[in-house]
Amino acid sequence: MHTLARTAVVTAGPDAVWQIIGTFGGLADWHPLLPPSVIEDGADPEAPGAVQAFSVNGQVVIRERLLEKDDSRRMLRYTIHESAVPVSDYVSTLSAHPHEAGTEIRWTATYEAADELVPEIEKHFGDGIYATGLDALRERFARPA
Repeated sequence: MHTLARTAVVTAGPDAVWQIIGTFGGLADWHPLLPPSVIEDGADPEAPGAVQAFSVNGQVVIRERLLEKDDSRRMLRYTIHESAVPVSDYVSTLSAHPHEAGTEIRWTATYEAADELVPEIEKHFGDGIYATGLDALRERFARPA
């Protein structure tokens, strides 16, 4: 089992951060790399089991399934349901935690993959998706309200 994690500290309070990051189908609202997603089968996007699909040029490139959402803990956990990325048992958690400077945003994952693929996966998810999203949140919360 492999683990990756990225964090960011922003000056906004945890509730304000959670309002932005706490919607399962809303990643594209704040993440500059992600296309809008569609919640499949008319499911409630806040209910465990909901599947969001991201498409590029009309082709679904990844499906994620919501495993858990807890607004009181400001945490959502999801799994990759379908992807071209060679991982299995991928479970990711996005959460917002009180911090002396405001809020610490944590984006973590555990997954199975061949050891030789880990650097590529770390680059794709950790340095690409996670770090870019967290940088966008740093910028968003650095602006005056």
